[in-house]
Amino acid sequence: MLSKAQISLITSLQHKKFRKQQGLFLVEGIKSVQEFISSSYLIHSVYATADALAKMGILPKNLKYQVVSDAEFSKITQLTTPQGVLALVYIPDNSQIDFKKIAKQHSLVLDDIQDPGNLGTIIRTAEWFGIEHIICSIGTVDAFNPKVVQATMGSLSRVTIHYTPLAPFLEEANLPTFGALLDGQSIYNTDFQEAGLIIMGNEGNGIGQDLLPLIQQAVTIPRLGGAESLNVAVATTIFCSELARKKLK
Repeated sequence: MLSKAQISLITSLQHKKFRKQQGLFLVEGIKSVQEFISSSYLIHSVYATADALAKMGILPKNLKYQVVSDAEFSKITQLTTPQGVLALVYIPDNSQIDFKKIAKQHSLVLDDIQDPGNLGTIIRTAEWFGIEHIICSIGTVDAFNPKVVQATMGSLSRVTIHYTPLAPFLEEANLPTFGALLDGQSIYNTDFQEAGLIIMGNEGNGIGQDLLPLIQQAVTIPRLGGAESLNVAVATTIFCSELARKKLK
């Protein structure tokens, strides 16, 4: 039976303050929980109904899990159509950025992305196109927000997310920087080189004024219709796709 303390801990992780205090975040859904169990992330505990546990298959012997009733699970889930399994996962310490590693590849840089769905989609897109690192401004929505985790569909378990002040990072990285801006060179005529940083801006304000002097190449997605702007997750997908297209030539 779930204790009040367990219910309180699990439900508190909906809030960034308590995720930071406890060093834990929530993962829900059979596939997503399986992805994290199979990843390098450390699992604190798993709570599952008997039916969900049966669908999970063979679990690692050292995994701590508790079988709960449907009624108990309804007290801890945040989903409208839950699958009956939830995991508490330790938040990794990604504060140190391996500059030698990112110097060999393209990475995404996100400046104050606010919408959890957008960030989740960007993380999922990054994994699809083989991008291993995403560097986020301090003001970007928390990647361990349950809505972000849910939107990544497990991709968060394989993409490394860093949070750091962006201006000092860009200066120290000393890599080619490409900024997604309305006025710039066409993405289809841009040489993205062998490695570099792709900077995507806030949904409403774009890339911050403090970062503009650090952008070496402004890049735009040519507009053929009348739409005023593109959703940042959609724009990021186009950038990732173009990077992949040029690498596969």
